[in-house]
Amino acid sequence: MRQAQVRLRILATSDLHMHIQPHDYVAAAPSLNMGLARTAGLIARARAGAANHLLFDNGDFLQGSALGDHAAATWRPGAGAPHPMIAAMNLIGYDAVGLGNHDFNYGLAFLRGALAGAAFPVVASNAVVTDGLPLAHRALVLDRRVVDGAGRVHPLRVGVLSLLPPQTAAWDRHVLAGGLETPDIVATAAEVVPELRAAGADLIVALAHTGIGRPDALPGQENAATALAAAGGIDAIVAGHSHLVFPCPLFPAAHPSVDPRRGRLSGVPAVMPGALGSHLGIIDLVLDRRADGRWQVTAARSRAQPLAVQSAGRLRARAAPAPAVLAATARIHGETVAELERELCRNPRPLDTHFARVADVEALRLIAAALADHARDRLAGRPEAGLPVLAAVAPFRAGGRAGPENFTAIPAGPLRQRHVLDLYAFANEFRAVRVTGAILADWLERSAAMFRPIAPGARDAPLIDPAFPSYNFDVIAGLTYSIDPSAPPRFDVEGRVIDPGARRLRDLRRNGRPVGPEERFVVATNSYRVASCPALSIEPGAALV
Repeated sequence: MRQAQVRLRILATSDLHMHIQPHDYVAAAPSLNMGLARTAGLIARARAGAANHLLFDNGDFLQGSALGDHAAATWRPGAGAPHPMIAAMNLIGYDAVGLGNHDFNYGLAFLRGALAGAAFPVVASNAVVTDGLPLAHRALVLDRRVVDGAGRVHPLRVGVLSLLPPQTAAWDRHVLAGGLETPDIVATAAEVVPELRAAGADLIVALAHTGIGRPDALPGQENAATALAAAGGIDAIVAGHSHLVFPCPLFPAAHPSVDPRRGRLSGVPAVMPGALGSHLGIIDLVLDRRADGRWQVTAARSRAQPLAVQSAGRLRARAAPAPAVLAATARIHGETVAELERELCRNPRPLDTHFARVADVEALRLIAAALADHARDRLAGRPEAGLPVLAAVAPFRAGGRAGPENFTAIPAGPLRQRHVLDLYAFANEFRAVRVTGAILADWLERSAAMFRPIAPGARDAPLIDPAFPSYNFDVIAGLTYSIDPSAPPRFDVEGRVIDPGARRLRDLRRNGRPVGPEERFVVATNSYRVASCPALSIEPGAALV
C-alpha cells in the first residue's frame, strides 16, 4: 500500500570543459548555446518548477577551453579566491559533483587545490589516489527533506556515486606519476552500490562520466553507462564523456536496451546533457513510499533541455546568463580574450579541416611539420637521430558527433593565438616514440576503423561511422598508403581488436619504397596517443621525449 508520493527532479550538467561565459573563444564571438552562466538560467527555471530538486555535475569541468588553460597558468590555490569554475558552481549551488578524466589533466596538486574551494561535496568512486592524501568522497549519502503532494515533509536519503573511464590513470600518466588508480566502472559500482544501500540510501544516483554503449560489461570498458545500468541497483544515471545528447531521437543506439526516445538504459532513467553547457539534463522521478517505509521509483521522465532553439530560421536563447556568474568570472574572461587575440605570424593561405577525414589537407600538414621539426631538434645527438622521423596528426574538429559547425576554418592573414587553439584544442604533451613498420601498419588500421564496411558496387553507402571520433583518426605524415573500406575492420571504434586477420591498409610506402615490418622509425605524436595505444603495442618505454 502506498503511504505517500513524492516528485523529485534531478538536474545535471556534464562536460562543461571550463566554458563559463557564453563565449566561443575560437570564433571570438558571443555564443547562445554554450557556457555555464547561460545554463544557470535554465537551472533556475527548472528549480522553480519543482518542489524537490537536486543539482549535480558529471565531471570534466576544469579543463577544455582557453579560459581553462589560462586559469591553470595564472590561478594558484590559497590565493584568496576559488578557482573560477568552482566559484561559478558555488554561486549556482550544486548538491554534489563527480570527476571526469579531464579534471586530472593538470595533475593532482592542481585538482586538490581547486576542489578545496568547493562549497559542495565531490565524489570519485573509482579514482583512487595512492599518496594517502584526501581527494574526494568514494561515495556519499545526501540527507534531504522532500514534500509530497499533500504538503507533508519526508526524509529522503540519496546515495551518490561517481565513475570515470578506467583509462584515466594511463591517459594522464605524464602528470600523475603513478599517483592514481582507476579500476573498472561496473566492478566498482558492484562494491559501492551495496555500501550505499547499507548506509541507508533510499535512492541511488550514478554520476557516470562514461559514454553509452552495449549492456554487456567488458573489463576496462570506456563507455559503460548501459552496462552499469544493466548491473542493477541504480535508480538514475547521468552519463557523459562522449559529448552526445540523450535522450534524443537521433542518438545512435548501440543496442535495443538503449532507448533514445524515452531516455532509458537497460530500463533505468538516464540523461546525457551534451557538452560545454549546451544542455541541462533533467530526470523527473515519481517516488512512492510503501507501508514498509521504503521509497520506490514508480515513474520517470528524462530529457535534455537545450540552451537555444531554432525559431523562424534563427537560433534563439532559452535563458539569459546569470549576472552573478558573469560578474564572478569577468576579469579572467577578459584576460583570456586579450591573450587569444595576440598575433603570432602571418598565414599565407586559408587552413581548414572540412575534408580532413577523406583527403590530405593543409591544416594537418602544418601540424605534422611542426611536430616532426620539434622531434628532430629533441633527438639531436641521440642514436635515434638517424631514424626516419614521421608525425601522427588527427583532425580535432571535423564535423561528426559535434555537429556541422565543428570544423576548423582559419582565413589567410594574421595567425592569432586563438587560431592555434582551433588547430590543436587539447593540452597534450609532445612525445616521440620508437616504432616498427608493423606498428605503423596497425596504427593506421586503427584509424581505418572510422570507415564503415562498404560492399563492392554499393551506391550512396555511408562511408564514415558517426560513432568514431575524429580525434582518433590519425594520419601519419611521411607515408603514403590507401585504405580499402570493402575489407572488414581490424579494430572497432573503441580500439579493440575484433578481427586479428583483417587488413584494410594497402600499399604502405615511404619515399616510394614499401615499408617492411621490421623497419624502425620515430613518430612524433602526443602524450594522449602514447597512453591510449595498448592495442598498437606501443610501450611506455618507447617514448623517447
